[in-house]
Amino acid sequence: MRHTLAVLVENSPGVLARVAGLFSRRGYNIDSLAVGRTESPDVSRMTIVVDGDERVLEQVTKQLHKLVDVIKINDITVDEYVDRELVLIKVNADSAQRGEVMQIADVFRARIVDLGRKTLTLECTGNDGKINAFEESLRPYGIKELVRTGKIAMLRGSKYTGYQDNGTKEEI
Repeated sequence: MRHTLAVLVENSPGVLARVAGLFSRRGYNIDSLAVGRTESPDVSRMTIVVDGDERVLEQVTKQLHKLVDVIKINDITVDEYVDRELVLIKVNADSAQRGEVMQIADVFRARIVDLGRKTLTLECTGNDGKINAFEESLRPYGIKELVRTGKIAMLRGSKYTGYQDNGTKEEI
């Protein structure tokens, strides 16, 4: 099962390397990792997608709590949340193919962000399923380059994964 973890960490140098190193040393694969600053400039949020059973999740969570930079960990997998991913895809698109590629972009509400003589670069946001379908739709045209950001997620409604600024770490 894929688990989505919202991890709040200190916004300081080396935190990402320590978290990634933890996963690497334990032999756990990170399916997706996105990091960015939060509403507080001192705090960053990592959205980590990890594949594994409950035992793997428990081990990962315990190890993350050992890192001094980790403020709070939430497994939001079972909660209702909104998630998005951004992809940039550069595809072959000569003059004969451009119309078809632009129609696909319209279907997926993607935007053309760059236009070359023989290529188009498209930007699309959405959940994992939409991004995968978009990628598969463009594959027959010849994908020259593809970049995905990784999943970011936020709980729906009034729930949040923020933290209390009292210096204490909170449990899941």
